[in-house]
Amino acid sequence: MDKNVPENGQNPAPQNSSPVRDGAATRRRALQLGAVGVVAAVTVRPAYAQTAASVLNCSIPVPDPVRGGNYIALDGSVVPAGTSGAFPPASRPFTGEEVRQALQGRSLPGTGYEQGQAYINYIRRLRAGQNGFTCYASIQMPR
Repeated sequence: MDKNVPENGQNPAPQNSSPVRDGAATRRRALQLGAVGVVAAVTVRPAYAQTAASVLNCSIPVPDPVRGGNYIALDGSVVPAGTSGAFPPASRPFTGEEVRQALQGRSLPGTGYEQGQAYINYIRRLRAGQNGFTCYASIQMPR
C-alpha cells in the first residue's frame, strides 16, 4: 500500500498550498479589502456634507461667556467695559456662515464697519480651548 494515500482511499490533504490556491486566496483577500474600501468611500461624502452644514450652523460668541461683560478693542483684544474706543460685546453669537462671509469682506450683522472689524479681529485671535475656536477653525478649512 502507498504510504501517501490514507486508508480510507481519499487523497491526502496537501502539505503546502499550491501557487494557484495561494493566488486565489490573495485575490479573494484583495476583493474583501476592496469591498471595505468602497464602504469607506461611500460613507465619506455624507460625513463631509454634515461637516459643511455644521460649519454654517456653528456659533462664535464675541467675547466668550467667561469674559462676557468686557469690551472688544479694535485690535481684537478683550478690554474692561467702558474702555474708550472699544466696543460692547455682541448681542448674540455669530454663526459660522456670518463669520465666513465677514472674512470675505461683508460686514457682520448688526455692526458698523469698525465694530465689525474689532469683532473679526477678536475671532482671528481665538485659540484652542476658547469658545468658538472649533467653529472658526472649521471655517478656515478648504471645502
